[in-house]
Amino acid sequence: MTGGEQPERRGGRGLAGGVRGRRLGRTLAFLTLYEMDVSRHRPGEVLQRLLDEEGANPEVAAFARELVAGVLRHRAEIDALLQQHAPAYPLAQLSPIDRNILRLGAYECLYTTDQAPVRVAINEAVELAKRYGSDSTPRFVNGVLGQIVRQRALADDPPPASS
Repeated sequence: MTGGEQPERRGGRGLAGGVRGRRLGRTLAFLTLYEMDVSRHRPGEVLQRLLDEEGANPEVAAFARELVAGVLRHRAEIDALLQQHAPAYPLAQLSPIDRNILRLGAYECLYTTDQAPVRVAINEAVELAKRYGSDSTPRFVNGVLGQIVRQRALADDPPPASS
């Protein structure tokens, strides 16, 4: 793919046809992160162009902006976790599609659980993987995000001290 291209939209549904609300916001956030990653375009400009193209309502726009900003703000920590939980796949060698679906999913799982349950965040990441990734991407995304969530749950809930 060249720098300005978007990932192929798979599954026969365009962004405007049937995909609404939070799912649209996630999709636009993913497309922004992807384009920024492969072309080094500015995320704010990319997202605004995508929002304009979709005619997204203010709630979708705010959600997409929150996701993009959150991923960028926590990218170093997210990338470290992704590398820890997928050591056979160096982040730089992952496809930009897989890398950015994982970043977005990890951000939602770790930082926005007050907005959507972890299970929803993982399911939405898997849906993005089905739509934009290769045949193996959904399983890979599910596995890596599941490991991150399990590790975080164990860290947040240490076993009781034995007496």
